[in-house]
Amino acid sequence: MAGKDQRRRFGSVRALPSGRFQARYTGPDGIKRPAPHSFATEREAERWLVKTEADMLRGDWIDPDAGNIQLRQYVADWMRDRDLKARTREEYERHLRLHVLPFLGDAMLSQIGPPKVRAWRTGRLDAGIGKPTVAKTYRILHAVFATAVDDDLIRRNPCRIKGAATAKVEERPIATLDQVFAIAAAIQPRYRLLVLLATFAQMRFGELVALRRRSIDLDAMVAWVRKSTAEMEDGTQVDDDPKSEAGKRSISLPHGLQPDIAHHLKEYAQPGPHGRLFVGPLGGIPRRRNFNRIWRNALKGAGISPDLDLHLHDLRHTGSTWSAQSGATLKELMARIGHSSTRAAMIYQHATSDRDHAIAKALDALIEEAGSKINA
Repeated sequence: MAGKDQRRRFGSVRALPSGRFQARYTGPDGIKRPAPHSFATEREAERWLVKTEADMLRGDWIDPDAGNIQLRQYVADWMRDRDLKARTREEYERHLRLHVLPFLGDAMLSQIGPPKVRAWRTGRLDAGIGKPTVAKTYRILHAVFATAVDDDLIRRNPCRIKGAATAKVEERPIATLDQVFAIAAAIQPRYRLLVLLATFAQMRFGELVALRRRSIDLDAMVAWVRKSTAEMEDGTQVDDDPKSEAGKRSISLPHGLQPDIAHHLKEYAQPGPHGRLFVGPLGGIPRRRNFNRIWRNALKGAGISPDLDLHLHDLRHTGSTWSAQSGATLKELMARIGHSSTRAAMIYQHATSDRDHAIAKALDALIEEAGSKINA
């Protein structure tokens, strides 16, 4: 009979006037709740009750009303409670503001499932947003929902797209030794050492700009990275810790750089142990945007084609590749470039085309030797 409850040990099932069936149960909090949807058959409703009871016994039951919070509000709380570096916080807020909240912000957490996340990601890619940006935003969104799972607001993370958190980045160019020294000769003299340290100490721009006189031991030829200068969206510059604890490191410097370092300390570095190693002509901290113009002029002066698309950061890549070719182990590379994971360090252990040709040549010699024995 329509509307009549079929009582059971756990919960109840009743037939609806539409011919479908409704399941009801009492949660651990003592509140009676209906299932989130009706069922085509009484047996389907019974199976749902069995699963719900099992979830309660295992402690996996989640209040269906707990996820009734807008993603926009949850993101605001999530950002507030995160212990993030200032530059990272700005980056997260920008990705969420531009690529997530306009499209998913008004939806309740409980309403965002894998299909909605897939549609969101496809929409961003179709809109022409670069794959690295979409991958970065996806990683942030995944982290938001992971916290929501930990908070018992949702049962599972809806970000389950295989490979969506990574984006294949095109191989960056590797400069030759002649090109590095040509750039160092062509750039403004106060930045010659910056080019050389970017290459032979594999430092990032922010790490280079944060160096002080006391960061360099000229006798021992060691550099210490302890801080990184980040530029905020409003233009302010902040000295903060490197990306990770592994970023705080000492780096042995080639003794061939000793004359350049001594000259730089004498002519360009600020006075005193806390004086900055690199400053602009007017004493300001170099800014990435302004330095890019200086860098492009140096490339032109060094006769390097714009088609190579060589960036300052590529010198770090160049030096790291040379270090790997010199026989540095994976652990040694990680320590030198300041990475806590093997993924980035392994990039620099790839085989270069020159080395590949050398291998092929050695194999040719074996083939010739084998052929000579056969013909003997």
